Amino acid sequence: MSHEPWLVDPLGYLIGAGRERDFFARTYEREALVVHHEAPERFRGLISLDDIDRIVTTLDLREGQLALADASAHVDADEYVDGANFIDRGAVADRYRRGATIILNQAHQFDPALARLCRGLEHVFSSHVQTNIYLTPPNAQGFRTHYDNHDVLVIQVEGQKAWRLYDMPIETPFRGEGFQQGQYEPGPLRQEFVLKPGDCAYVPRGLMHDAQTSGDKPSLHITVGLITRTWADLMLEAVSEAALRSPELRRSLPPGFAHAGFDRDSARAHLKTLARKIADEVQLDPALDLMADTFIRSRAANNRYAVRDVAPIAAGDRFQVQPRAPFRIAEDGDDIVVISPGGELKFAPEQRAALEHALSSATFGLADLKIEKADAMISTLLAYGLIARV
Repeated sequence: MSHEPWLVDPLGYLIGAGRERDFFARTYEREALVVHHEAPERFRGLISLDDIDRIVTTLDLREGQLALADASAHVDADEYVDGANFIDRGAVADRYRRGATIILNQAHQFDPALARLCRGLEHVFSSHVQTNIYLTPPNAQGFRTHYDNHDVLVIQVEGQKAWRLYDMPIETPFRGEGFQQGQYEPGPLRQEFVLKPGDCAYVPRGLMHDAQTSGDKPSLHITVGLITRTWADLMLEAVSEAALRSPELRRSLPPGFAHAGFDRDSARAHLKTLARKIADEVQLDPALDLMADTFIRSRAANNRYAVRDVAPIAAGDRFQVQPRAPFRIAEDGDDIVVISPGGELKFAPEQRAALEHALSSATFGLADLKIEKADAMISTLLAYGLIARV
């Protein structure tokens, strides 16, 4: 088995192998899911309490990379951030000992194992995936009852945490629709459970919840945040794309639309006419391609060893597409373009057959591509992490 088994089946490793189809059909964006794996060591290869201690006490972290939270008392950043915006390690340790939760934001940006987990889950969801780490001392609670504006997967690494879920005040809130304390009261208690080491939970956005350490040991968990795109996002892109083809949509609003006496009845009727026109003319593919390309370009290249391994491409070398490498082959005028993490790779039209062979074969070598300068193509694909040596 891989020393990082979550790379083989990222979502299945978290919620249980073989449960993905049922998860998306019955659970995703609908209700919480709690999985007790009965395997305390299951997630300790991702992060450990020793790792957190090393990060907090030895790295020069800045404000934003680390935060503190305490449900029983407000914690102001001035308590643990110095004048140069660096984290005061002593103040963090002292406040933690007095009950505050330590939060490491965007932990995947400095932890390679978490970064690889995020890349695997990004392939599953076609969305940005991020991780925050929460270390809560015994008998403490970091946050009051609240909801998140993005779905989360909670990975319990060490210690135990008791969770309470309440009725949902907002169904699938927008990304920018953050929770404000006092705006909503939690509804009736819906579910209670305790996450132990090796357990995982899925909590959809908008579901009110709170959590407190259980037992006499600190609780260490990873929150995986799913920053998804919505049908509203797609509709906005589709309308923008339709406007490129429709002069009517590009016409200015009537002069004086901001005046109190503006004729809104006429504007309302015209808006409905335009909406019917859009419904008839809107095209899925251009909008979805744009969103897919934007997502792919925004990903980090999975090109580990691309700097260390600079050996010449030899005749006997074999290569394969990286598992879950995101890319799309498109055309840009006469050029062939590979939309890839970090940007676009351009190739000449006569290289298309070789490129498609390289990115669709189980394995390939120099001789399989049947073009001049095949080694240059292979080198470029290696540099951007789309392929790897077998």
